[in-house]
Amino acid sequence: MRREREELHVRQLSFVLQFHGSVAPVAGSSQTLQAQTTAANQTFRTALGADGIQATLEATGGGHAAFTSRVVVNADGTFDETGTITYGGLGAVEFKTLGRGYMFPSGIEGLQRGGVLWEVTRGTGQFAGATGVITSNFSVAADGTVVDNHFVVLYLPE
Repeated sequence: MRREREELHVRQLSFVLQFHGSVAPVAGSSQTLQAQTTAANQTFRTALGADGIQATLEATGGGHAAFTSRVVVNADGTFDETGTITYGGLGAVEFKTLGRGYMFPSGIEGLQRGGVLWEVTRGTGQFAGATGVITSNFSVAADGTVVDNHFVVLYLPE
């Protein structure tokens, strides 16, 4: 018996955004945090040269993305996170932690750093049917100020 391999009709969408905002404890819970950040249109540029790596982030104006999440800190210091990222009027993705997230001292007084992988669980608008993974590399200052760099790889049905 011969089986035909089903053809996949998806497109891959990869992009980077840097979000800024804050994280704060949820009232009544010592282990739950609420994060809210935003990002405007931007261009990341990286050049590898004889003088080293030159990296720039240019604000290009226009559209904006909004991020909101709920973070539950585990007894071992790792965390689980669920949330939504809305990409202007284009649509949104919902996500949950893939494995565990980690946060630890940065070596700079009053600054924590961390990373987490999120699995895209649902999409709306342009992102309907999306699957994929978002990598978050972030820092949190003592006052709750967050800088969060997202590398996004989405697979979208054609």
